[in-house]
Amino acid sequence: MNKVFLSGNLTQAPEVRYTQSGKAFTRMGIAVHRRLKDGETTDFFNLIAWERTAEFCARYLNKGVRVVVEGRLQTYNYEGKDGSKRSGVDVIVDNIEFADSRRANSGEDNNSAPSDNSYQERRQPAPPKKNNYNDDFGGEPIDPEDTPF
Repeated sequence: MNKVFLSGNLTQAPEVRYTQSGKAFTRMGIAVHRRLKDGETTDFFNLIAWERTAEFCARYLNKGVRVVVEGRLQTYNYEGKDGSKRSGVDVIVDNIEFADSRRANSGEDNNSAPSDNSYQERRQPAPPKKNNYNDDFGGEPIDPEDTPF
């Protein structure tokens, strides 16, 4: 399973760009504070949002806004200016929401989202099955007497 949750402040304002095929995307950064025994440190992560999520980010989020991100890690390789091989990690954003719901609902700084202060691409629900049993077991309903516990 490849799943990551981050809570922190955006390090730059998201700006929508488009691929050659017309797909919207935005790159942004997030600063995540981490407590240590002797203080605190900050980790920085690259975020990439696609399509409607990217458009939402560019419309409602600004540098410094505190957000919670749900996504997945994606690695990449590249060649540095000195010719050395390097690698990196991006967080592909699946869901992003304001961490401070007061700010999201108050309209402060024009950064408020619609009444639902999170955004996740909405998918159409699957049509209901005709039977009330789980079809993952060969199409036959499971008899509770067959359950070993």
